[in-house]
Parts: sequence; structure tokens; C-alpha cells
Amino acid sequence: MNTAIKKLNETAKKIKKMEIRGALDIAIAAAESLLHVVNSDADDIKNTGDLISTLKICGEKLKSARPSAVSLPNAVNYIIYLADDLAGNLTDDPVDKNMNLENSGIIITECGEFREKLSVKIRDFIGQQKKAIDTIAEIGARLIEDGDVILTHCNSDTVVGVLKAAWDCGKKIEVVCTETRPRKQGYLTARELSEHGIPTTLIVDSAAHLAMKKLDVDKLTVGADTICADGDLINKIGTSQIAICAHEMNIPLLVATESIKFSPETVMGAVVQIEERNPDEVIDPKKLKNVRVMNPAFDVTDSRYIDVIITEYGVMPPQAAYNILREKFGWKLGV
Repeated sequence: MNTAIKKLNETAKKIKKMEIRGALDIAIAAAESLLHVVNSDADDIKNTGDLISTLKICGEKLKSARPSAVSLPNAVNYIIYLADDLAGNLTDDPVDKNMNLENSGIIITECGEFREKLSVKIRDFIGQQKKAIDTIAEIGARLIEDGDVILTHCNSDTVVGVLKAAWDCGKKIEVVCTETRPRKQGYLTARELSEHGIPTTLIVDSAAHLAMKKLDVDKLTVGADTICADGDLINKIGTSQIAICAHEMNIPLLVATESIKFSPETVMGAVVQIEERNPDEVIDPKKLKNVRVMNPAFDVTDSRYIDVIITEYGVMPPQAAYNILREKFGWKLGV
């Protein structure tokens, strides 16, 4: 098996097993895997048509690893779009950029030039994703006030970046982290923040409402798995109930997320799939026989509970989500 394909298969397995986790890390890992395929020297890739077909097959394999992580199909679909678009531009004859080259009958022979130019575009895409967190951290830190007590749920690189940036600006904040069962990603957040010097408290998930009262929480800040076209948030299970509690207590909810997590599919009426993970993550089935165990990975928080969304493009209300979709995914929406 080609080395690049083998590495891509390994990446898909790691994504599925959550050894690679976090929407941005997943997107970057997928893009880097496809970049390796572009630069591979497989004998069966003789022209750009072969390469694009291989990329599409590999892309589907990656997307199937975590169907509900919208950053994954967004990254894969964008790279396939870049490949199709670039191939069309490299042909001698005019080509409809919306044409599916796999079915077009066009055979393009400039494979070396194609690989080189597509590699540059993919590297640019990866670089943009890596810079997004730093930009969001800088923007988000401005929304944090000196003395704020902030509650966060799960583990989000963007949220951690915002909180670290606020602390580094001299704002004496405190952070409350939920455990985030069953995989306890909140432990990662608590460790990262405490090691950065930020006073941090870890609570069990069911203590969120009490902690908001007892610890005088000023803001709720979470990341995102997906932002829908109507501004609804899909995030780690438990986010919605914490958001409702915060709303009832007039505690603002700030969502910090990269634009790659916005879902263009929801503009077209698609419903984002909520991943149901293995019950073994919750309990050994042998210890609780004849009991069905639900283990949803995410839930949906209605946009009316969200005050602002912070992206690398700036701060916006959730109602402005469609504007980001037009800006970021106009190629897919045909606008």
C-alpha cells in the first residue's frame, strides 16, 4: 500500500478513536493527510484525473471517521474543491468550474504542475487554520474583564487560547471547569489553565448551576463543534443545559470558534448528525445488564441563549452566522 494512503488510513482511525480530537486538530490532520496523498509517488496516479479520484476516495474515508464533526467534511470538501478548480484552470479548453471532473471525461496530463500548485493551496489552508486560534484569542480576550469568573465546558483550544490571552493581558480572572463526562475533557482544560497560572476550579457537570451562584460566575464561555446557519450551536453534550441555566441567571454566553466549524450544509436544510458513541465509555455493560445506555457526544443550544460568537473574522451575534457562511463557503453555496 502507498505510504501516504497508509498514513491517511491511520489518521482516519485516530480520528474515529478520538486519539486526534478537537475540531480544528481534526481538520488540520485531514488536510495534512490529503497533502501527503497529493505529494505521493504512487504508480497508479498517472495524471491529475487519477489524483483527483484518489483524493475523493481518501476524502470520503476521512469524513466517515467522525461524520458529526463538521470541520472534517468542511476541510476535505474545500480541498477537493481546490483540486477540481485548479484542474479546470490547468486545462487548455474552457471548463465549467462547477463540473465534476471525475465524470467529465477530461484527462489532464500536467500532474507535476498540478501537484505543486495544489500543495501550495493546501499548505495555505492549513496555515490559515493554525493562525485562527491566535486571532480568536486576541479578539476574545478583549471581551473578558479584569476580575471575571468564567465557567467553561469541555476542552476547546479556542476557549483556552482566549482565557490565556486575557490572563497574559493582566486580567486577574478565575475559571471554573466542568469535568465533562464521560471522557472528562474538562480535566485537560483545568490542567492547561492551572499550569498557565490561572486560578482554576474543577466541578462535576451536575454542579454547574450551583457553581454559577456560589462562585459568582460572570460569563459562560464554550467552543463549538458546529455552528448552524441559524446560529444554533452544536457542542459537547451538556452545553445546552448549562446555557439555559446561564440565560436564566443573566450570565452571557460567549462562543469562541473558528469559521471552519460553520456548517454550509444547514443552509440547504440538512440536519447535523448528533454522534452517539459507544456505551462502554459510560459503563461496562456487564455491570448494568438489561439497561440501555445513551451516550450522545453533542447537543444543540438554541441561538437565543447565545450572546456572541467570536471567530477570526470578529465578534458577531448568532443571527449573523449566515454572513460567515457566505464569506467562507460561498464556493459551496454557489453565491
